[in-house]
Amino acid sequence: MPHAPRPRVSRHVPHHVTVRVARGTWNLRSQRCFAPIRAALAAVRRRPDFRVVHFSVQHNHLHLVTEADGRRAMSNGLRALLIRVARGLNRVMRTRGRRFSDRYHEHVLATPTEVRNALRYVVGNRFVHLARWGTPADDGATDEFSSLVAADLVTAPTAWLLREGWTRAGPW
Repeated sequence: MPHAPRPRVSRHVPHHVTVRVARGTWNLRSQRCFAPIRAALAAVRRRPDFRVVHFSVQHNHLHLVTEADGRRAMSNGLRALLIRVARGLNRVMRTRGRRFSDRYHEHVLATPTEVRNALRYVVGNRFVHLARWGTPADDGATDEFSSLVAADLVTAPTAWLLREGWTRAGPW
């Protein structure tokens, strides 16, 4: 990612964050690698100024829909989450070093339509990947490595856009 200035953060506007892991990191969609991600999300859930509202774990990246009270809260919350994930993955892999390839990608979700599309993308991302690989998905299946199944790891949204605004953007 280019080192451009980060966008402003307001507690009223959610962000879609994508984080890629470094080469050599095991598949995140295994139970042994998901365990430290689960623990990190549970620990970050206690932060009052940073919230992970939805997430999806793919084999080499994470998608997060977040809220924060300001730029410092967003940066510190993501740093806390990613450090915990990296340390946990290094413990599981019995290795040391960086687990994330570069800076995270962050997109401000400023309209109800953007929020709806981001939510669809994040919680349905596994099925997009399966379709791209030519693997059919079960009808009615949910992704066990997402906030749809692991709802205990996320925080209820406080921003209007995530609470109800996205429902005004039209059908899911």
